[in-house]
Amino acid sequence: MTDRAPHTAHTAHVAIAICGAGPVGQALALMLHQRGVAATDIVLLDGKTAVQASQDVRSIALSHGSRQILQAIQAWPVRATEIRQIHVSRRGHFGRCLISADDYQLPALGYVARYGDIITPLQQRLEQHAIAFRRPVLVNRIDEQDDQVLLTLDDETCLTADVAIQAEGGAFDTQQQKSRHHDYQQTAIIAHITSNVAAGQRAFERFTDQGPLALLPQDDGYALVWCVRPAMAATLMALDNAAFLHALQHAFGDRIGTFKSVSPRHTYPLGLNAHAHASARLVTIGNAAQTLHPVAGQGLNLGLRDALALAKCLTSEPVISAHCGKHISTALTSFMALRQADRNTTIRITDGMARIFASAPDGALSQSVLGFGLGMVDMFAPAKKMLAEQMMYGLR
Repeated sequence: MTDRAPHTAHTAHVAIAICGAGPVGQALALMLHQRGVAATDIVLLDGKTAVQASQDVRSIALSHGSRQILQAIQAWPVRATEIRQIHVSRRGHFGRCLISADDYQLPALGYVARYGDIITPLQQRLEQHAIAFRRPVLVNRIDEQDDQVLLTLDDETCLTADVAIQAEGGAFDTQQQKSRHHDYQQTAIIAHITSNVAAGQRAFERFTDQGPLALLPQDDGYALVWCVRPAMAATLMALDNAAFLHALQHAFGDRIGTFKSVSPRHTYPLGLNAHAHASARLVTIGNAAQTLHPVAGQGLNLGLRDALALAKCLTSEPVISAHCGKHISTALTSFMALRQADRNTTIRITDGMARIFASAPDGALSQSVLGFGLGMVDMFAPAKKMLAEQMMYGLR
């Protein structure tokens, strides 16, 4: 607990302040309202305008479990491409693993959607329920007090809340270092790719000596996430489109034909930065609690599971607008215990895979063993089912 910061003439009060209006923060607001919290007791704070958020073209992998979560709050994206199979392999090594939706009697293992297409239906549902946004605004300071949380905003106003939820993590290279921190010395290159073979419903995760290379079916082609070392990223980004596609073809192979076109490319650094935190009136979820390597596409999926668990814990007693401090503290303690296993398992899986391919040179024993392991997982149905269920639903 910190000393009380000075109030201004513009201080307002709300029961629940959600800092960060990305998909996790917005989904949490809808879940809370669905479970009985009044719209007037919730406010979302975000640094982006609604237009900026809706125009974000980044591609996001959504698991089947995330679809169930978003459908339950009537906010499933209109535009999303199904993934019915996931092909995992190691370039130049024996062994691969093929996971299929048919093996689990599911319509799809996951989906690929642009960030803007995920956020738009969430924003529309929030507007329908008259849940308030304050945007664009940044939270400069959070002061936890005995009976409330005081948030100081960059527009020179303050807001008090019974509980504050930090759901805005930001990019890895802009975050304050947390207790579980590792810089993989990798950069992700993202773009949209087309080839001369029609895109199907199979996603590819191909491990190279530089890092994982993922191609996720989307619209007329594939969403590319190519993880390489920073020097290689600089080299690839300096290439013209034809040379870049040639380099990608060499790294991936011709399994989906010849690459024809690439959209404008973007990069971002990769690292693990995780420390889930909760006190009496403050809690972190989603990217604010754990920023992961994209190797298994679990970042948003893990965050949505955080949001669902937190909504259940906060509404386990009569609605939070009763301003019961003891209930809030108990709810946050329960939330942390409930999420520990799933968070730790997902972090261990993504971190372990990322470290092997970020640090071991091509031909290293660890990479050969993992390639062999992929083949063993593919042949051992219980192990493959366990891996698939972790990716789709998390540890339950």
